[in-house]
Amino acid sequence: MNANTVERRTALHGFALTAALLSGLALAGCQTAPTGEFNNIDKAQGSTENISSLSAVIQRNPQDPEGYNVRGSAYGRGGQYRAALKDFDTAIQLSPNFYQAYSNRALIQRFLGNQEAALADYNRAIQINSSYDAAYIGRGNLYRKAGRTQDAFNDFQKAIQLDTTDARAYHNRGLIYQSQGQHAFAIEDFSTAISLSPDAAEPYNGRGLSYLAMNDEDNAFADFNMAVKLDGKNAEAWSNQALIYERRGDKARASKSYREAVRLDPTYQPAKDGLARTNAG
Repeated sequence: MNANTVERRTALHGFALTAALLSGLALAGCQTAPTGEFNNIDKAQGSTENISSLSAVIQRNPQDPEGYNVRGSAYGRGGQYRAALKDFDTAIQLSPNFYQAYSNRALIQRFLGNQEAALADYNRAIQINSSYDAAYIGRGNLYRKAGRTQDAFNDFQKAIQLDTTDARAYHNRGLIYQSQGQHAFAIEDFSTAISLSPDAAEPYNGRGLSYLAMNDEDNAFADFNMAVKLDGKNAEAWSNQALIYERRGDKARASKSYREAVRLDPTYQPAKDGLARTNAG
């Protein structure tokens, strides 16, 4: 599913440098955030065949809340959000303290734009289990989208203090450090996120931006290249790669990468501007 992960743009050294500063990390779990976080989830888990098999399990044991929770997650991965919401509702009706189902339902509420309902579900999940890291990460993303940066930071910090192995906690805390200009801390968090989820492109792209902000162009370029390799549909990564080519005077390669970014996202202004610059004359 193609969700736009870019929410912040920044300029460095006279060029329009762009980044997914407020992106979410795509992981195979239903507690991820709705913008960008369903991108790399295995859609086969939401396939008709998988839904059918899960429905058969529910038919054999209709009073088991876990069955509805699992099928709701599969519906979410397959983009069937209303069906997912219905299954999570049923799971919670059958088991009112099912904190995972509350957190999963919160994600779907967020995707559907029901932010207050999402917050209530995250709060309930945390009330039931104050050590549930996924709910803190999900709520942190909700706060971050709402501009409540300190609240978001506190939730990501709490998840990390709980020894989470979820890369999103580090990635998203890194984004906050980055937005505050604390690039050394941001690089450390992005690096941890990469170690936990080495196949995710977003932390490479984010770390590359912080390297560039610290004038470490070589490491920035390596990270942008890796982001493009891992996710060839990431327009921001292509644009950032192009920027390095442009800074190095290689207009041909810069133009090619900017052109790919524009092809992937025709509305992405920094890539359009970069393409105009490198094609000038």
